[in-house]
Amino acid sequence: MNAETKGMLQSKTIWGAITSIVAILSMKFGYDIGDQAMIVNAIIGAVGAALTVWGRITAVKKIG
Repeated sequence: MNAETKGMLQSKTIWGAITSIVAILSMKFGYDIGDQAMIVNAIIGAVGAALTVWGRITAVKKIG
């Protein structure tokens, strides 16, 4: 790996997408984290999506 690239797990975009996917799948499979599960999952999904967009905007290195 050279200085122009970074590993996939160093990417904010990848972590944002992973966070969103985990939130969506936890709702899909009925993972219950308490009475406010739907709200918490929605917030986590929104944070993941925002991190994905922010990561893409601020990215300076390609994933290698």
